[in-house]
Amino acid sequence: MLNYDPRTMNSAYLLIAALCAYAIGYRFYSKWIAARALMLDDRRATPCQQHEDGKDFVKTNKWIVFGHHFAAISGPGPLVGPVLAAQFGFLPGALWILIGVVLGGAVQDFVILFCSLRRDGKSLGQMLKEELNGAAGWIGLLAILAILVILLAVLGLVVVNALAESPWGVFTIAATIPIALFMGGYLRFWRVGKVLEATVLGVALLLAAVWGGQYVSGHPDLSQFLTFKKEPLAWMIVTYGFAASVIPIWLLLAPRDYLSAFMKLGTIILLALGTFVVLPKLQMPALTTFAHTGNGPVLAGKVFPFCFITIACGAISGFHSLIASGTTPRLLMRESDARSIGYGAMCLESLVAIMALIAACALPPGVYFSINTPGAAVDTIAKVNALGWPVSPEQMGQLAASIGEKTLFGRVGGAPTLAVGMATIFSSVFRGAGLALWYHFAIMFEALFILTTLDAGTRVGRYLLQDVLGAIWKPLEQNGGARATWLASFLMVGAWGYFLIQGVRDPLGGVNSLWPLFGIANQLLASIALCLATTVILKMQLGRPDGKPAYAWITLLPLLWLLAVTMTAGVEKIFSADPRLGFLAAARHLQDRLRFNALLDAAVSGVFLTASFLIFAISVREWILLLARRKLAELKESPPVWLPEYALAEARPMNIFGAIGLALLLVKELSGQSAIDRAQTCQLHNHAQDRRQAYLQTVEKRFDGVNRCC
Repeated sequence: MLNYDPRTMNSAYLLIAALCAYAIGYRFYSKWIAARALMLDDRRATPCQQHEDGKDFVKTNKWIVFGHHFAAISGPGPLVGPVLAAQFGFLPGALWILIGVVLGGAVQDFVILFCSLRRDGKSLGQMLKEELNGAAGWIGLLAILAILVILLAVLGLVVVNALAESPWGVFTIAATIPIALFMGGYLRFWRVGKVLEATVLGVALLLAAVWGGQYVSGHPDLSQFLTFKKEPLAWMIVTYGFAASVIPIWLLLAPRDYLSAFMKLGTIILLALGTFVVLPKLQMPALTTFAHTGNGPVLAGKVFPFCFITIACGAISGFHSLIASGTTPRLLMRESDARSIGYGAMCLESLVAIMALIAACALPPGVYFSINTPGAAVDTIAKVNALGWPVSPEQMGQLAASIGEKTLFGRVGGAPTLAVGMATIFSSVFRGAGLALWYHFAIMFEALFILTTLDAGTRVGRYLLQDVLGAIWKPLEQNGGARATWLASFLMVGAWGYFLIQGVRDPLGGVNSLWPLFGIANQLLASIALCLATTVILKMQLGRPDGKPAYAWITLLPLLWLLAVTMTAGVEKIFSADPRLGFLAAARHLQDRLRFNALLDAAVSGVFLTASFLIFAISVREWILLLARRKLAELKESPPVWLPEYALAEARPMNIFGAIGLALLLVKELSGQSAIDRAQTCQLHNHAQDRRQAYLQTVEKRFDGVNRCC
């Protein structure tokens, strides 16, 4: 029976439903949580008001903090996950994105941000140790390391699948390295710390590289030279990841991050505007048969639980709890701002996920499945048509030619599909012009975005690994010298590089096994954060004469849902009899190294399930002791400092000039130039030396810890 439904729905209905859901959730639910469960009090001084030092604790306008926080939490996850989950139809993904964010993801970000505000901006790990126990803190640290390894591997795989046999794409992304090195030298030696100047130059050079890729693609010798298969590309990315983690931050990582930040926000804004202008029709049905059969060509498994771990960051992301307990709480000037920034920014990221889902579902289903099904072209065409989605070799050939590619078959991973959808939307705004340029612009944006996350994630993973190794043997800690740095970098890159090469060699395309692992790990971290949030709310309510412990259900309900999803997905990934789904079943059908890889994936899933069980068991024990009054409901909050009444005076309404000024300040803040200026004011030496020192200190601090999301 054919799945194809010729009837289509305009994406305007989905966008309107999303905006209404966000408005209702923010206006009523988040306000109720703020007033009843958390009891936010603007009279209570925030960390930046108590400890302002111009570096770590800085009083900052809430809209600048909003932009800073959104830029930090908006990673590749909400762009890739919804594209992969589109195989179930647009309805399951859309419902999970909207319900998940309103009741789960935004609540988690809001409550964790509030908890950190009340504890002088402490990290998630520190709060777990204080409010639960030390074991919970160690589980959290190991969960972060595990997530980083799987995340970096799957993101590397997405880039490999996007650039394989694409000379235009390879040239464009390769050009970002000398561009970043030029910017690094420009900022370090010529115009010290002038980040905005360097970024404008860098963006112009990037756009020129996209344009120049046309020439490379059309030149027979250059095109052949820059055409690579998947495995050589994977080894290049592994080598690059190691080099980027050991060379000075100012030379490559920092300038690439500046480029990525503005390209990310600019492209997301363009996608939003294009989607609202074009309002493409959704050609994917609301529900496909893969939702209940579980035999989808993109990802194996039924809609429950795999839709809910495939779309992680767009609905709820454990990584956000690290951002909400990192830089953001040290910038807020009012407790009430935690609601607009914690809850509101997550709703905005959810809208990004909705737009990614629309871009994927606006493609003809046959085209979507042909791009995302691994295998040769002839086999893919036959398989997709047999599944009930009409597509022809001529249709795919014309599409590939129109975007400047040799083929689109087997481009699994979500990024090429999203790029085709984005290019279609962008070119529709200009009446179909420039489809190839828009496609490679989108590929450049995605690959630059992902490689920056890979750079920063590898370095952060190295820092975390050195913290663990330093506890075992002191010379291996962060200040242990070059040998310790190289060893930790080798171990971190070796870990995610192994999974990346494994994914490239996987006959099912790699994404089928790696992306669910990442989703399980991410939801595990969200479960840990929600355990902390539930504990804090329970202690707050039990510590008040008129408290209502039932408010703990605000975070307990999404926690129970995540545990059900994570446990079910983990058990199915390990024990399912379907070789496409279960790792142990796959191992029985594979030989040698591939068999070992499947067994290793099963072991990793088992570790994630064990960690989920342990952290939940620790939390349940704590809750039982608190409810039975066998343990004092003692919060580890910082002593309150109360502000005078005049400090709460409302500011005058902002006019158009104030909004423009605020936007310029936000650009300066996102670029990092404001941080450099603040650091310079703390120096006491001559001006030239101060500026150079301030710049180097700022870029080192920018990547010292988890300060961006997946």
